[in-house]
Amino acid sequence: MNERPAGARTALRLRTVFISDVHLGSKGCQAQYLLDFLRRVECDELYLVGDIIDLWALSRNFYWPQAHNDVIRTILGKAKHGTRVVYVPGNHDRPFREHDGLVMGNLEIRRQAVHVAADGRRFLVLHGDEFDSVVRASPLLESIGSSAYDFVLSLNRYVNAARQRLGYPYWSLAAFLKHKVKNAVKYIAGFERALAAAARAHAVDGVICGHIHRAEISEIEGVAYCNDGDWVESCTTLVEDYAGRMSLLRWTEAQSVLVGDRELPLLEADRWVVPDAA
Repeated sequence: MNERPAGARTALRLRTVFISDVHLGSKGCQAQYLLDFLRRVECDELYLVGDIIDLWALSRNFYWPQAHNDVIRTILGKAKHGTRVVYVPGNHDRPFREHDGLVMGNLEIRRQAVHVAADGRRFLVLHGDEFDSVVRASPLLESIGSSAYDFVLSLNRYVNAARQRLGYPYWSLAAFLKHKVKNAVKYIAGFERALAAAARAHAVDGVICGHIHRAEISEIEGVAYCNDGDWVESCTTLVEDYAGRMSLLRWTEAQSVLVGDRELPLLEADRWVVPDAA
C-alpha cells in the first residue's frame, strides 16, 4: 500500500451503494459511523433498502439527535448533486410504501426495484420483511420481538461503552447472540432461501435485501443472495464497483479498505474492511 500524505483526501468512488436498517430515530442507530461513510463515498446510485427511519421507535419515544438529521441532509445532498437515490421502504418505515412510484428529481420511492449491475446481472431489490413469517403471521409477535431486540441493543450500548473505556473496538452483542442461537441461525437460513426463491420467481440473477441485520453474500441454488446488513449492530454496506463486483464493507478501526483481494483508495482515517465470515 502506498503511504498517503497526512491530510490526503481521496474519495471512495463506487458505482452503487446499498444500505438498510439504519433505524434513524432509535437510540441503537450508529448514525455517526454512517455519516462518516456517506461523507467519504461518491456513487452513481444509492439504494436505501428499508428501515432507514424507525417510525416505530419514534412513535414510542421521540429521539432525533443532530447526527440523525445530518444523515438525511447528506443523502438529500447526494441526490441534489447527481446521485440517483432509490428508497425501498421496510416494515419500520412502512407508511412510505403508500408513495410507491413517487419521483422527486433524483429521489424515488419504490416498493421493489430491479438493479442492473455493470456486468449485466439483474438484482431484485427489496427490504425482505414480506418473507419474515413472524411478521406476516402476527403483528403482536412482531411487536414483542421488537421490544426484546430493543432490550438487547440497550445492553449493547453499555457493553460498548465499557469496551471503549478499556480500549477495545466496537463489538455487537446482538449480532453475537443472533449468530450463536440455534433457532436464530435456522431462521436466517430459511429467510435467505425464501429470498432466493423470490429472485427465481422474478427471473432475475440475484436478490439484494436487508431486514435481518446480517450482512451476507452467497449463492443459493444458482441465485446470488446479497444482504447489506445494518447500521445498528454491524455497520455494514453492500457496494458495487464499475466491473459489477459486489462486496461487503464494515466499519472498523482498520486503516484501509479491502474488497476481495483489491485495495480501494479512501479518505484519511479509513475505517472499512471486509466483514468476517460468520
